[in-house]
Amino acid sequence: MNATIMQAKDIKRAFPVGGEQFWALKGLSFTIAENKLTILKGRSGSGKTTLMNMLGALDYPTEGEIIFDNTAINKLSIKNRDRLRRVRMGFIFQSVALISMMTAFENVEFILRLNGVGAKERRLRAQECLEKVGLASRMKHVPPELSGGEQQRVAIARAIAHRPKILFADEPTAELDTNTGLQVVNLFKDLIISEGTTIVMTTHDPDLMEVADTVYELADGEIINEIRN
Repeated sequence: MNATIMQAKDIKRAFPVGGEQFWALKGLSFTIAENKLTILKGRSGSGKTTLMNMLGALDYPTEGEIIFDNTAINKLSIKNRDRLRRVRMGFIFQSVALISMMTAFENVEFILRLNGVGAKERRLRAQECLEKVGLASRMKHVPPELSGGEQQRVAIARAIAHRPKILFADEPTAELDTNTGLQVVNLFKDLIISEGTTIVMTTHDPDLMEVADTVYELADGEIINEIRN
């Protein structure tokens, strides 16, 4: 049985709306297994992106606690949360957010430069990551010269370059066709093995559910179903 790398304890998140409190998350408690693929499933407005922001230390819960690798991340200072995200977490977004004037290689190498990695190590690691996602022959191409699926794979290479402990992917297949989306998720599974990372992703695509190790289904800010494959 895999160890638990992250635990949510009665997570709640409220936002002020029209002078009242709107509860986007209503007391969620669950665990994320280490070196596994966990999917947060739900329709738009179900709370899955809000939850992802809590887990990724991008936002604070109104109530509750999030434990990552034995640390309560909601109690960390802003400086330490920033460092946690930069060093130990990776992020992939629906809009790949690549720098259009940079090649695939430069996009991946740039994130390592920001983390203070030396020039030789940057070059070797950027090449290695692009090879892992099947883009060894495309690393000199800029994003407009790449397909949607290729751009998403560059974004994945960039996200794993600094060897994060956990990777968060928010709707990474939303703009892709079903076949390409499955390729991306299968790539995630391969990276869990080769990189030793843990991946949490959001999606509403039912075709991807069987690939996950665990699926938490959300509706109206609550977990209504849990599936373990």
